[in-house]
Amino acid sequence: MNLSAHTAAGGLYSFKSWYAVRLAPVRRGLVAANVPPAAITMAGIICGACAGAALALLRPGPAAGAVVAALLAVRLACANLDGGVARDGGRSTSFGSVLNEVGDRAAELAVLAGCLAFAPTALVLAAALAATLPSWVALAGAAAGLGRLQGGPVGKTERCLLLALLAAIGFPVVILSVLAAGSAVTALVRLLRLARAATGGSR
Repeated sequence: MNLSAHTAAGGLYSFKSWYAVRLAPVRRGLVAANVPPAAITMAGIICGACAGAALALLRPGPAAGAVVAALLAVRLACANLDGGVARDGGRSTSFGSVLNEVGDRAAELAVLAGCLAFAPTALVLAAALAATLPSWVALAGAAAGLGRLQGGPVGKTERCLLLALLAAIGFPVVILSVLAAGSAVTALVRLLRLARAATGGSR
């Protein structure tokens, strides 16, 4: 049984289509301006690094939360736009897809690196490792021909929301623990769904 590509498992990922529609004019403008998809991917990494720097340097509060949320919103937009610009601009390549995935992971790790300034190193490293697990499971499923799963319960969008909440209210140990545990659960949920698909079970 082959799961359709980019099958969502609920969560905030359900809003991706809505977000993509809102970004359509931006995508068309980038294609018209002949902006390389790799430049958009790099912009996403830079936004992730800036969000990490904001986490490290700003005291928790509404202003810090707004700054980090804005930077992560742009980072998510870049993650949405680079593939679309590549496709619509006729620049979609296998290596471009690799850069897209590497850039996505790098952007998220750059955000989490900012937490090293105020949270236990072991916890930050655990959160960083756990945050990559859902994507590795999804990519493994795609490589096996089972389709790519996306979505929550703690997918990429939810992790961004948690980091913006961390910037707004603090409590790094609690929030990073939730992020790590939720990411691990998400990876397990995706793995179980892929196992059902591989054995011909229902979604």
